[in-house]
Amino acid sequence: MSSMRGLVQFIADLRNARARELEEKRVNKELANIRQKFKAGNLNGYQKKKYVCKLLYVYIQGYDVDFGHLEAVNLVSSTKYSEKQIGYLAVTLFFHEQHELLHLVVNSIRKDLLDYNELNNCLALHAVANVGGKEMGEALGTDVHRLLISPTSKAFVKKKAALTLLRLYRKYPGIVQNEWAERIISLMDDPDMGVTLSVTSLIMALAQDKPEEYKGCYVKAAQRLKKVVIDNDMSVDYLYYRVPCPWIQVKLLRLLQYYPPSEDTRVREIIRESLQRIMHVAMEMPRNVQQNNAQNAVLFEAINLLIHLDTEHSLMMQISSRLGKYIQSRETNVRYLGLDAMTHFAARAETLDPIKKHQNIILGSLRDRDISVRRKGLDLVYSMCDTSNAGPIVNELLRYLQTADYAIREEMVLKIAILTEKYATDAQWYIDMTLKLLSLAGDHVNEEVWQRVIQIVTNNEELQAYAAQILIGYLKVDCHESLVKIGSYVLGEFGHLIADNPGSSPIEQFLTLQAKMFSCSDNTRAMILSSFVKFVNLFPEIKPQLLHIFRLYSHSPDSELQQRAFEYLSLATQPTDDLLRTVCDEMPPFSERASILLSRLHQKTAGTSEKKTWVVGGKDANADKSEVMMAQNTGLKRSFTTIANGANGTSNGKLKSSASGDLVGLDLSAPSTPAPNLASAAHLTPDWDIGYNRLFFSDEGVLFEDVQIQVGMRSEYRGHLGVVKLYFSNKSPYPVGSFTTTLDNSEATNLKIDTKSLPESPIPAAGQTQQTIFVESHGPFSEPPTIRISYLAGALQAYTLRLPILMHRYMEPSSLSAEDFFKRWRQIGGPPLEAQHTFGVAKGKSIDDVFTRRVVEGFQWKILDGVDPISKNVVGCGVYESSEGKTGCLLRLEPNYEKNMYRITIRATQEAVPQALMKQMEQKLSQGINREKYV
Repeated sequence: MSSMRGLVQFIADLRNARARELEEKRVNKELANIRQKFKAGNLNGYQKKKYVCKLLYVYIQGYDVDFGHLEAVNLVSSTKYSEKQIGYLAVTLFFHEQHELLHLVVNSIRKDLLDYNELNNCLALHAVANVGGKEMGEALGTDVHRLLISPTSKAFVKKKAALTLLRLYRKYPGIVQNEWAERIISLMDDPDMGVTLSVTSLIMALAQDKPEEYKGCYVKAAQRLKKVVIDNDMSVDYLYYRVPCPWIQVKLLRLLQYYPPSEDTRVREIIRESLQRIMHVAMEMPRNVQQNNAQNAVLFEAINLLIHLDTEHSLMMQISSRLGKYIQSRETNVRYLGLDAMTHFAARAETLDPIKKHQNIILGSLRDRDISVRRKGLDLVYSMCDTSNAGPIVNELLRYLQTADYAIREEMVLKIAILTEKYATDAQWYIDMTLKLLSLAGDHVNEEVWQRVIQIVTNNEELQAYAAQILIGYLKVDCHESLVKIGSYVLGEFGHLIADNPGSSPIEQFLTLQAKMFSCSDNTRAMILSSFVKFVNLFPEIKPQLLHIFRLYSHSPDSELQQRAFEYLSLATQPTDDLLRTVCDEMPPFSERASILLSRLHQKTAGTSEKKTWVVGGKDANADKSEVMMAQNTGLKRSFTTIANGANGTSNGKLKSSASGDLVGLDLSAPSTPAPNLASAAHLTPDWDIGYNRLFFSDEGVLFEDVQIQVGMRSEYRGHLGVVKLYFSNKSPYPVGSFTTTLDNSEATNLKIDTKSLPESPIPAAGQTQQTIFVESHGPFSEPPTIRISYLAGALQAYTLRLPILMHRYMEPSSLSAEDFFKRWRQIGGPPLEAQHTFGVAKGKSIDDVFTRRVVEGFQWKILDGVDPISKNVVGCGVYESSEGKTGCLLRLEPNYEKNMYRITIRATQEAVPQALMKQMEQKLSQGINREKYV
């Protein structure tokens, strides 16, 4: 810019202008000159750049610029970087996502995204991220993704591409395709920490909305966290005041909270080691403020993850005592974070006793000097409340309500009302506390609060007379309008229950409500009129006074009051009272499924950019994780409040509680499409069966091999336990990165798989890594598990293979005499302990006695010769062992060598075992043999 003297002089003129009028005059003169130059149309690139820069400066100063957009678009297409840079700057400032000229620049941006010049790539990515828009996202989203995953892209281009894709996704989620998930997750292993940080930010947003597609990020996050925290595998540039990259640590710890704890032993161990290291480092109290802040940020996120895992009980107790110190800290931020972590602790902990030790300090935080701390203290008080401390907490909240900030009073009223209802052990205490709340809260009472009181009173017979008596006392003095609404409804329905009490006669009830009509709103007057028509039915002795009120309001200027009063007057003056009694019959109990108070309370947190893995309100509010997450997506939370209806009335003056898990307003009519499981058998790699068949009966060998990798396998089985070791060899002369394996045994539900080690990544050239898997049989299973292997070798390479882990691995041969065999055969009997099927072999294949006996012996049957009267039939005996015990199995195989067919019969002492064994034997026998190759 220093070389553009005209621009420098123009800026100096504007700065030196002594008055606004002189500045505007200079701007208008310059705009007229620029407009004339553009009309002439004989400008070179430098002149266009200079004049566009002047327009940008005018625009930044707040003046309207309605021309020059086409010249800016032309600069984007320039081959000179300085001109292109100004053009992109103008586009990002002048254009918005609905701009009519935006389509003119899309092709130029695509050209720069496809360019081999990294600087042009970055300019284009900036423009896409800043302007955005659905049209631009749909047109260029694929190109942005290509830059992100391209092996030739530089690290700084990948960082910008990841953040650009995140920007587009937040505005229009449909831009990110489900097929990209596996490739994006692999970038978490990028050697550049900046790329990992940017990609993790993208995955955090994607994993919240698409947890199934991005579940592979869980293991990646655990492994990368270990590398940063324990191995210090990072550049020195990312060491912030001796804390290794606190930003990525916080993001990884938070990402791990988006998923339930892993079942793999090795993954849990990795997370445990990382957390213990973080907790150990936090014991040292640094004097440096920046280091202390970074350490605290990581520590609090680690505490949240520990609470989420809820497995390390010793660490949980240690956390509780440490949080007690944090909430007493002199630093406002530390107090806030301590209260937030303790609220999470209350939402997950089995017992609230560790938190109750700090109850006085927590209640004191309600009077903290900082409003954010007071809000968080209120959340914690709400979460830590139970039947043992509900009384003191509600009383303290009511005292604090009188001096609380207006900004939080509405939320306080809701929470006090919920706690009073939820933990009410005495019906009268509930009424006393709720009415006191309404009298103190004033205008901060939502309609849901007084409506909920009416529902509770209507649905509990023991409350009706007491509530009516207390309410008439409130109505006789100056009270808030919400109490007038409750009083009018309750007296209209249940006023006859107290008509004989002193001070509560029908005429006194009428006069009390009539006195409130002059100072309340029209809606409340309408409710009082409805109560009066009930009085006509209940108290005929005051009918003249009631008719006078109806006549008076039948001329009201408010149309609602006028119509209501006229109809009530007509109803009350009918020749008979039959219609009046029918219309004014007692209201039935309310039949609701969830508290309207909870719906109102949780609407405040719905729609936030980041969905929490827990909700404020204690362990019962977080009991069903899937339900909570489902409720978050719909703007509701799981309801746990008291449902006090007619069927669940009161008992001995106590409100009956029932923890209801119903969700109101949740539309499940259109279920979402489940994410494809790439590790399942539906995505098997071509030629997977070559190695699978090779290892069908063998304990070791090559499972899969191509030009890049070789997958070897070695296995050993004892009883119902097995150990499988997989060896992954890199055959290429280059290292392969982001090596990931994903096991899937969704089809083998009775087979428990536990990973004891994970493959190391990257695998050097001609190097090898391995993975150990423990497999335990819990019962019969017919389908073997599968494994998904993916890695980066330029592009993403992925294979899905079947693992030859089958039922016969848990079989042992057993010998029987002919007499014992037939005796047990008859004892077992037919279905469901028997499976029988006749099948042929594959086309072009044949069978013989050698092949048949080899397959039977491979399935670990003990062949009993001379038992069957027909010599060519094969009879076998074996024992299948699972964690539930041993199962005796008997086999009778009838081969027909002329027709290449088998008839197989299997009997066992446990259901489902014969069917599973027969399916696997049929799969192997039906393959037959190629006669020429076999010979």
